[in-house]
Amino acid sequence: MTETLIDLRALLVEREEFEGSMVSRLREGLAQAPAQIRNLREIHDLLQKRLVASAGAQQKKIHLKIGVTQFYLGHMDKAIEHLKQSEGPLAAFFLGRAHNAKQEYDEALKAFDKAEKSGYAAQQVQLQRAGVLRQQGHATEARAILAKVKDMATHNAEYHYQEGALAEGEGDVIRATKSYERAADLDPAHSGALFRLGFLNDLAGNDHDAINYYERCLKHPPVSKGTLYNLGVLYEDAGIYDKAADCYRRLKKADPHDERARLFTKDAEASLSQFYSPEDEKVSMQWKQVMEVPITDFELSVRSRNCLKRMNIKTLGDLTRISEPQLLASKNFGETSLEEIRAIMNQKGLRIGQSLEQGQAHEFKLRPQTNLSAEEQALMAKPVSDLNLSVRARKCMNRLQITTVGELCQRTSDELMEAKNFGVTSLTEVKEKLTAMGLKLRGD
Repeated sequence: MTETLIDLRALLVEREEFEGSMVSRLREGLAQAPAQIRNLREIHDLLQKRLVASAGAQQKKIHLKIGVTQFYLGHMDKAIEHLKQSEGPLAAFFLGRAHNAKQEYDEALKAFDKAEKSGYAAQQVQLQRAGVLRQQGHATEARAILAKVKDMATHNAEYHYQEGALAEGEGDVIRATKSYERAADLDPAHSGALFRLGFLNDLAGNDHDAINYYERCLKHPPVSKGTLYNLGVLYEDAGIYDKAADCYRRLKKADPHDERARLFTKDAEASLSQFYSPEDEKVSMQWKQVMEVPITDFELSVRSRNCLKRMNIKTLGDLTRISEPQLLASKNFGETSLEEIRAIMNQKGLRIGQSLEQGQAHEFKLRPQTNLSAEEQALMAKPVSDLNLSVRARKCMNRLQITTVGELCQRTSDELMEAKNFGVTSLTEVKEKLTAMGLKLRGD
């Protein structure tokens, strides 16, 4: 049975008032179908025309409707412009949310204070205030607010979202995940919780689950740029280039000056026209099957088997992504074990340390770094995660088995550009991050 779409026009145009109780109805309507977003744009255009012919209190009511409409369309600057010209608790509350979305935290706090003083639900405002304080780095104050409204834990999704965000900030990913999941259970349309669940699964390599959560975010506007970028990269990794291109086109449309979105769109669209060879695909599948052969299929000594288990090496493919010196550095792993592993790799036409990138064998050996001061050695030992790279660049680091800043600095620009989905934009990002630390890639 086809679901009857909520009449957004009746909600926003035909009724003179727009109150807080109608917001949930609006959110529900927008989640029903992509066509509802188009309907909302048409309603916005109609409201703009009515605004011109209105005055006084009527004009302020229309400013409120347009402000809320712009908020859900993701146009925060325009939402702020109209909400400032309205009045009342709902206008102040959405003004705070719009400022928060733009990371204008001081203005957001002022708006939330105004919303609470003018009669908006105090506990809801407190939860939003906790989120702003957390993002400003005041975790203790945010935690104190949650303690005051802990009775909301039984029924409020935003409470659990803020709990999860605080836990994530403390590095407790397990507790954060549970809180986000609880938030999503209480409110399946809570895009903040859905995004964080997508992001955490993305970090953990659970691409299927990450895609699922990000796709759910798309149904509940406003859709963040982070959602579209991260989902686009995951689609590319999965070879779903048409959907990846759609994500980047939406980013380009939202911000025509976003050069990164333009380049990502170009890459994804180029992949759509790549030549496909069934013979190559067959060879590729056979090769993939070899790489996924488990180590347990081979007769190894107890010592070798235990060493590989400790290093979390489970397949032949894992052995192509680790060097012989790294194996020998493992406790109780000696030349005898190494020869044993070499033998099973030779049986399959592989070698230890070999990696595959875009169908080509690629070997990389760490180059010795000498004459470094203690401070420089500490800098080189920093994990590459400290660079806070974008999802695309981070995934390329994982593919190339680059775990430290020092390992990254020993790569050339050409070596990085060989990685799948690593383009000029990602290279520029990496170089900028290294430059900020006073470092550069080899050969630069």
